[in-house]
Amino acid sequence: MGKDLPIISVGTSSSSSEQPDNFLYSRVFCQKENSPPLGLLLEFLRSRGQVPVLPSNLEEGLLQEWAWVQVALGYQRDRKPIQVFCVRDRGSYRDVYDQEKQQFLDVLTAYADVEAQLALEYVNRCRFILTTRMVEDDVTDEGYDFNGWILEFYQEQCNGIVQIDRQGFYSPKGELIVDLSSSSES
Repeated sequence: MGKDLPIISVGTSSSSSEQPDNFLYSRVFCQKENSPPLGLLLEFLRSRGQVPVLPSNLEEGLLQEWAWVQVALGYQRDRKPIQVFCVRDRGSYRDVYDQEKQQFLDVLTAYADVEAQLALEYVNRCRFILTTRMVEDDVTDEGYDFNGWILEFYQEQCNGIVQIDRQGFYSPKGELIVDLSSSSES
C-alpha cells in the first residue's frame, strides 16, 4: 500500500469575481518512478533566469520531498501563480492518475500514425503525471515561458512527453507531433 502523499497548500487568496477563471492545462506524462523533489525544479528554474515566487507557508523541508502533490509557483507577484500538480500510479490520488491516463489513452488510440503511437506508449508507460494549470486571462508571455521551463524540466528529467490542451503532444525538440487542436480532449 502506498503512503499518503502530502499536499502542499496553495496558499493563495482569491478575490471574488463575477465570472469563473478559464484554465489552460498542460501535462508531462513521466516514465521515471518518482518525481524529483521541488527543490531541484526550483534550482533548474533559477538556472534559466527565472525567479519562482513560492507560497509564504511552504516549509523548507518540503522542498526535498519527492512525494509532493500540489504547489503554486508564481512567475510575477502581480499575476496569479501557476498551479502544479503531481499524481502518481500509487498513493492517495491514484484515482485521479488513472482517470487522466485513461482519458489520453482513449484519445490517442483514435490515431494511427507513428507519432501518435509513440505518444500512446509514453502515456501507457507513465508512472506519474505532472500537470500545470494557468489562468488564461491572467497569464503573460513570461508566464507561458515559465510554464514551458517547468514542462521541459520534467520532460528531460523524468523521460516524459508534453501535452498541452487544445494543442496536442510535443516531441522533446518542441515540435507538435500529435495535433489535438480539433479534438475534444481537455
